[in-house]
Amino acid sequence: MALAATAARAAAPISPERMSSDVKILASDAFEGRAPGTVGEQRTVEWLIAKLKDLGLQPGGARGGWTQAVPLVRTQVTGGTMQAGGMSLAQSREIYVSTVRPVDRIKIEAAPMVFVGYGVAAPERKWDDFKGVDLKGKVAVFLVNDPDFEAAPSEPVAGVFGGRRMTFYGRWVYKFEEAARRGAVAALIVHDTPGAGYGWSTVTAPGGENYDIVRRNPNERVLLQGWIEGEAARSLFERAGLDLSALRVLSRRADFKPVTLTGTSFSADLSVKQDRVESANVLGKLPGTTRPDEVVMVGAHWDAYGKGVPDAAGAVIRPGANDDAMGMAGLFEIARALKAGPAARTSVFAFWTAEERGLLGSEFYAVNPIYPASKTVANITLDILQTGGPAHDVMLVGNGQNSLEQDLAKAAAAQGRVVTPETLPERGLYYRADHFSLARRGVPSLLFMAISGAPDLVDGGRTAGARWLKSYMACYHQTCDRWDPSTDMRGAAQDVELALSVAHGLADSDRWPEWNPGSEFDAVRNASRR
Repeated sequence: MALAATAARAAAPISPERMSSDVKILASDAFEGRAPGTVGEQRTVEWLIAKLKDLGLQPGGARGGWTQAVPLVRTQVTGGTMQAGGMSLAQSREIYVSTVRPVDRIKIEAAPMVFVGYGVAAPERKWDDFKGVDLKGKVAVFLVNDPDFEAAPSEPVAGVFGGRRMTFYGRWVYKFEEAARRGAVAALIVHDTPGAGYGWSTVTAPGGENYDIVRRNPNERVLLQGWIEGEAARSLFERAGLDLSALRVLSRRADFKPVTLTGTSFSADLSVKQDRVESANVLGKLPGTTRPDEVVMVGAHWDAYGKGVPDAAGAVIRPGANDDAMGMAGLFEIARALKAGPAARTSVFAFWTAEERGLLGSEFYAVNPIYPASKTVANITLDILQTGGPAHDVMLVGNGQNSLEQDLAKAAAAQGRVVTPETLPERGLYYRADHFSLARRGVPSLLFMAISGAPDLVDGGRTAGARWLKSYMACYHQTCDRWDPSTDMRGAAQDVELALSVAHGLADSDRWPEWNPGSEFDAVRNASRR
């Protein structure tokens, strides 16, 4: 069967032209930026289902349908005032905040502000930034990333958190969750571009809008969350008689203790629009022939950022051409190729909602799986592909995690390419894509995300790759991430072929990939098999 299936796949190669055609449609103004809970979602879901039917897939969603309902809370900060230490804080200028609580108003009066360094509580690393401080009713102020990020090799912290590679402790998701667990009324992260991995414009792109999955207890989430712009934070700390630069250094010590920003209490009176949204994941499948209960999952997210404030040309739609219409186009190509030859295991194609709002569609699925994690062989995720042209290498995000990396290396070698470990590990990309929701449940995962470093392009090498990366990041989550007929899709098609090779190698075998010893997900996988 394997030889026949391989021959069938060869007759259905990955097509850059078809990928471009699909991106052109999904990133068109008709889809209004594919925001959850909008007309754009309705059109996207309908189009995806029609496309999967046309490709010959079967429904892979809940109760034999094409979708899995994902109930969300949608909020929008619509106006109001904020101030701290005598400073007026304007939304999207000095500060950016939102909420995931289903409330109509946020009123915080003179809440004390406490700087908690990186806000890490990691007993396995003998690290605790909180030192028992009482955060109830207070505003927790964090640094972005984790204590290792800016450390010099001679500092005691060096290597404790894996060097410049961001750990989960460095992600804003962790920091907001930790603030909520400790009773803080608000959580604010000091923004800096190197530590965050993106600029202030990316922080403010949602325009005060936020989403969360519907929770039994909404109070388990912090009331107000967001970021302080770097220069505004420096001024705020100065008003409290503190040197933020010096505190950054102190925060890299295990004996760091939280510091109260004396005289800089935080107040806010904000109006909030909130409603419930029924969004949906879209899933299709190709049933396996001899091991149909075992699943190889390939995924991409269908959502983008919808409409925002007008850019210089007056455009408001953020179409998400590469992020992630191109990933969806890659999934169609993989489905077309796998449909050409049957495989032993079932292949599931997942199109997730609300990735841009915190991986919410994949997280809802992981909590409410249609296919048990213990029977899910692997997850392969496509999220931002390389459009600089053919490359000598492929970037590996989160290298050192599991045996899928060996599968990728073999597939790359067959193309005459090599695997390059991510060169921008401080961006924490391994925790910023939908595969992570499955990885946390023990499913070995592989992420294709081209913004993890400059590719070694056939035409121009890594210098040209760096130019491509800089150019793309200027449009990340912006109105200019749109389809262009001149976009070179050949590099993206190369990487989709790699994803196909890995997926097919698992789908038509009885092999189970494994987490590497020492991976934080290995124990979860082992437990799920019991």
